[in-house]
Amino acid sequence: MIGGTSSLNKEGRIALYGGELRPISSSPTISRCGHAPISIALYPTLPSNAEFGGNTPSRTMKCAHLETFYYVMETPIHRYPRRMTREEFLPGAYKYMYLARTLDERFLELFAKGLARGTVCTGIGNEGTTVGTCIPFRPGKDPVSLLHRDVAGHLLFGSSIYELLCQYMANAESPTHAREGNVHHGRADQRRYPMISHLGQMLSVTAGATWGARCGGEEVFGLAVIGDGGSSTGDFHETLNISAVHNVPLLLLVQNNHYAFSTPTRMQFSCAKISDRAAGYGIEGATVDGNDPWKVYNAVCDALETMEATCQPYLLESICLRLKGHAAYDKCEYISKAEMDAWLKVDSVPRTRTEVLEMVEESTILEMEKDIREEINEAVERAVKVPRPNPNRQSWSPTAEVEKHPKLPPFNAEGVRIGDAIRMGQEYILTHEDRAFIAGMDVGKYGSAFKTCKGLIDKFGESRVMDMPLAESGILGFCLGSSQTGSKPIVEYQFADFATESTTMLGLNAGTWFFRTGQGAQLLLRLPCGGGLTMGAFHSGEFEGLWSRFSGIKLIYPSTPQEAFEAIVLGFHDPNPCLVFEHKLLYWSQKGDIRFDGNLAGLERPRHYHKGDEVTIITFGAMLHQVLKAVKDTGASADVWSPFLLQPVTWEPILASIRRTGRVMVVQESGEVQGLGSHYLSVAARECFDALKAPPVLVSRPDLPVPFAPELEQHFLPNAKTIAARIQELIGVRK
Repeated sequence: MIGGTSSLNKEGRIALYGGELRPISSSPTISRCGHAPISIALYPTLPSNAEFGGNTPSRTMKCAHLETFYYVMETPIHRYPRRMTREEFLPGAYKYMYLARTLDERFLELFAKGLARGTVCTGIGNEGTTVGTCIPFRPGKDPVSLLHRDVAGHLLFGSSIYELLCQYMANAESPTHAREGNVHHGRADQRRYPMISHLGQMLSVTAGATWGARCGGEEVFGLAVIGDGGSSTGDFHETLNISAVHNVPLLLLVQNNHYAFSTPTRMQFSCAKISDRAAGYGIEGATVDGNDPWKVYNAVCDALETMEATCQPYLLESICLRLKGHAAYDKCEYISKAEMDAWLKVDSVPRTRTEVLEMVEESTILEMEKDIREEINEAVERAVKVPRPNPNRQSWSPTAEVEKHPKLPPFNAEGVRIGDAIRMGQEYILTHEDRAFIAGMDVGKYGSAFKTCKGLIDKFGESRVMDMPLAESGILGFCLGSSQTGSKPIVEYQFADFATESTTMLGLNAGTWFFRTGQGAQLLLRLPCGGGLTMGAFHSGEFEGLWSRFSGIKLIYPSTPQEAFEAIVLGFHDPNPCLVFEHKLLYWSQKGDIRFDGNLAGLERPRHYHKGDEVTIITFGAMLHQVLKAVKDTGASADVWSPFLLQPVTWEPILASIRRTGRVMVVQESGEVQGLGSHYLSVAARECFDALKAPPVLVSRPDLPVPFAPELEQHFLPNAKTIAARIQELIGVRK
């Protein structure tokens, strides 16, 4: 439920003015106190007499049995494009400012008592900026990402007092199941995306969500909030640049409260105003007094009107205050008494109250403030009685389940190479999935670095085969956001090495998305990888070991044209981020047929290439072909497997093979500690210890950067000859 006024009509239905209609889901509007369900009607403006049986409500109801409360001041909230007058705006704005201030003060009290957990950051001093910014946006429709000083925004967008208290207390009724830090919350299903501590990482997500919704025909605007310190991050610049290039109407709001934690803004940037940066991206920007919510509101409405006309992002800087430390433990020693005294004189909460007194009797304001305090007290009393979270009642899966594989059209092709299979897989997806698109660098007319996208832009156009600015983190965040509003992205990194530029976005944001939000993140990520083409240390890595260290990410590594096509289609239809490793050496060296019957079920299985009884060899990528050659050269009776899905592995058939042969070897191109081989061998040793006839063996390259000269690289990488020697050595060992 979102904020607005309420009244009870003759049918016993609650009417909310200024509301946005949206489904009620896992955070129920009706409390758990045993009251009967109430039918809720939402009206964008004050309803006519006829809608209330001839009785127009004159004041709001205080509804103690609802988790979101409404007060005696009649304060309708109108959303964009309706622009409120000052007399309409200020009473409602003050209500939410006072509510947020009082609730933040209670959070600090609870923290001092040990009841609020973690790092408590408040928005005390920031209320004018937050309320003025958030009121025009439409809850559940416009994608937004808020920061830790925006409790007023969460209230305006649908959070209740009670669920916010449960979030800060990390109790059993926390809306994030007590998994997320107190300020790291939102409702991804309602397009209010949770922040992470790595500032700047949510900006491109909101841009992508806005773009994705617009691709689906929705007239939405995005709101992404960052602080003055966060405006120094690369993701801030990447987001503005991508949004400007691809026409995303995103309002990027910078809350400039003069200090990034304790670092003054003079040590964060040299421009006179942060909004001056807008010109560098060819967009409009402005700076506003953030202590005046009416000015902020009008600046935001101006920005929305500009974005509607231009379909371009807008940079708005709000000069605001932080009247408490960065967090509860911060005593603000770096702020002088004179500076703090000057700030207190322009504090937006008392300032706005004085202005509202020109419109409303003080007795009415006092009654509203009293009601707010009582409602908070009641919610606190209820929240402190909630038990601690029970680990046994949690779902601990880091990935969303594949509920049901879709039945797809069959596809067949004769004598294709792996590079062609990758291109065909993408073309197949774009043909059958209207919301699918490819994003990357040089994927358009150039056809991508290894020509695996050749000709796709001619068939599908540049809106679906998108050349992006050089901004790996921003691209991935953009695509993560778009996956939340109906688009289905395929991301190509030019080289697997460059994926490290988006480590935080992929590993800590996309990878944890399902666990934190309960929403899947359908992302197919393509990584051309591996050595053998004399490209040196920065274009020859695989890094499957690196990405395996992050939860919530699936890794797929094909070695044949059939597998390459299957990997693309399987990864695309998975509701989790899926990385497909494409060995560059195999793109044009391996040829075969594609026989796809349209059935995805079972494609996650390990692949079996050679049957034998003396040793089980696990390998993947280009090493598969070296292993098969080594087995042929030695005549060894080897059972050769590739997991195909490197993480999570379907272990049963591979472990059965190890128990049967009694010996296991892993062959990988990555270095000994850089790849997955050591983990695979530890699983084998743990699960098959009694069956092993010899110690497990790992064949890998040295833990060094890949050298450039062909003579050095060939000496450096495992090959059929070195693998054959290790096979013979292992088979010769007896228990």
